[in-house]
Amino acid sequence: MRHGCLAGWITLLLLCGCPAWAEENQEPAIRPTEVIQLFNGKDLSGWYVWLKDTGRQDPRHVFSVHDGMLHISGDGLGGITTEKAYRDYHLITEWRWGNRTWGSRQNAAKDSGILVHGIGPDGGYNGTWLCSIESQIIQGGCGDFIVVAGKMADGSPAPHRLTAEVTQDRDGEYVWKKGGERRTFERGRVNWFGRDPDWKDVLGFRGKQDVERPDGEWNRQEVICDGNRIVNIINGVVVNEAVDVFPTAGKIQIQSELAEIYFRKIELHPLPARANPPEGR
Repeated sequence: MRHGCLAGWITLLLLCGCPAWAEENQEPAIRPTEVIQLFNGKDLSGWYVWLKDTGRQDPRHVFSVHDGMLHISGDGLGGITTEKAYRDYHLITEWRWGNRTWGSRQNAAKDSGILVHGIGPDGGYNGTWLCSIESQIIQGGCGDFIVVAGKMADGSPAPHRLTAEVTQDRDGEYVWKKGGERRTFERGRVNWFGRDPDWKDVLGFRGKQDVERPDGEWNRQEVICDGNRIVNIINGVVVNEAVDVFPTAGKIQIQSELAEIYFRKIELHPLPARANPPEGR
C-alpha cells in the first residue's frame, strides 16, 4: 500500500474507530527542535498533579521542589503530568531513590516509573495513571516496559500496544532479546534483558546483572521515542527496545508509587535529522 493511502486509512480509523483518542489529541504533539527543560529546578511549571485519592490537589505535598530537585515523597499513588503532549524525542532523566517507603510497599522493592505517550483522562488506568507506555523504575527492574492499559473517556479500551523481540525465562516471563521471537503486547510487561530470574519484590533487591546504581546513587535513565520505536537506556546501557508502538505521541508522567524518589534532570532533546524517517513519524 502506498504511504499516502496508508496514512489516510490510519487517520480515518483514528477519527471514526477511536473517537476518544481523536478527542484527547486535538492539539498536535510537540516535536522538539531544541532542548526542552521539562523541569526547571525551581517549581512545577509545565506540569500538573494527579493523585488517586485527591485528584489535582496535593494536600500532603507529595510533589515538591527544593535544592534544585523534584522531590516525590511517595506518600500516595499518582504522578505529575506534562500539560503538553510530545512526540519524537530523546528524554533524559537523572534520579535517585530516597529513604522512605509507604503503606503496602513499605517492605517491597522501591517503585516508580516514567510514562510516555499518555492519552485519555487522568486516572484512566485504575483511577491512578494515564493510559501509556511505561519505562519502569523499580529496584531490579529499571528499563522494563509495561503497557499501562486502561480506559479512555468514553469507556473504550486504550489503544496502546508495542512489539518486542523476546524470549521467556524459566518462569515464563517475557524478556527482551535482540533477534528473539517478535511478540505484540496490548498489556503486561517486557523485562529488560538482564532482569534477575530470582527477582523478589523486597526492599533493596539487587540482581546480578543490574545496571541500576546502588541505592541512593544517581542514575541516568533515557527514553528514546522515535516514531513507532521506543528504546530504554539505563546508565548508558540499552536495556530494552520496542517497535510498532502505538500511539506514537502523548503526555509524559512521572509516577509516585509509594517510594521516595528525587529527580534533578528531566529534559527532551531533539532526535537527529533523518533523510527517511521511520514509519509512524
